[in-house]
Amino acid sequence: MEDQNQTAVTEFLLLGLTDHLYQQIILFVTLLFIYLATLGGNLGMITLIWSDPRLHTPMYFFLSYLSFVDMCSSSSIAPKMLCDIFAEKKGISFMGCAAQMWFFGLFVATECFLLASMAYDRYMAICKPLLYTLVMSQRVCVQLVMGPYAVAFISTTTHTTLTFCLPFCGSNIINHFFCDVSPLLSLVCADTSVIKFMLLTLTGAIGVLSGLIITVSYVCILVAILRIQTADGRRKAFSTCSSHLAAVSILYGTLFFIYVRPSSNSSLDINKVISLFYTVVTPMLNSLIYSLRNKEVKNAFSRKFERKTFFKAR
Repeated sequence: MEDQNQTAVTEFLLLGLTDHLYQQIILFVTLLFIYLATLGGNLGMITLIWSDPRLHTPMYFFLSYLSFVDMCSSSSIAPKMLCDIFAEKKGISFMGCAAQMWFFGLFVATECFLLASMAYDRYMAICKPLLYTLVMSQRVCVQLVMGPYAVAFISTTTHTTLTFCLPFCGSNIINHFFCDVSPLLSLVCADTSVIKFMLLTLTGAIGVLSGLIITVSYVCILVAILRIQTADGRRKAFSTCSSHLAAVSILYGTLFFIYVRPSSNSSLDINKVISLFYTVVTPMLNSLIYSLRNKEVKNAFSRKFERKTFFKAR
């Protein structure tokens, strides 16, 4: 009788961020600006890297794909969120929810391992400079880009399948602005302890493995930098890693705060604010960090700007 009284969920309702009109207006304008800046900044970074021969190096090859991943991860959340801000009913279909979780999870997991590939590239450039051009061939660079996609595809497909094979019945209200795993599991009308453990193990393995690669790479880099005799040499070596370190700190810091810290009664509301940061703001920050802190990117932009100015003047 209990099973017969339960109705399978075919649609989810998102609570969103706020119901106050003034806050909705401010949020919409701010988030629309950030999303457009994300698209423009990352697309501009990709175009600049692929059009300037001086940036055809492994480091900028990885950076172009990082920009692509940032643009895609933001696009899997921001358009739907912007449409829902003023909507009275913030609905999303069962399959649409699964698709949103899958795409966002794919790009976040890819970014974790792509940052690990970039850390390895910096390790080879600073610690093994004589072998750098030999080891970091075009074939290896492609493998270090495709590898993260392959691992992310397997991981995301597994955890999305595990989540959406569970029985959803009763309430269909998700206390979030997108389909995230934690609020979804709270709607499952079955024991989720085993699934939560499996999902924690899976996502933890991604974070630990990619984080370990980054940590080991930077420990070796730090040792190599400390062995450099001149202060100018140490400064130049560190400057090639500073932008990457900033991107790593932002991504892993927010993910750790959401998925690793102890839960509390207000954790879902706090997660909304932090999730808003890493789903919408972080993809914009990465392109901003690399464009403002990287001399070669700024020089490439200046060359493009001067070339356009020259042709207009003629």
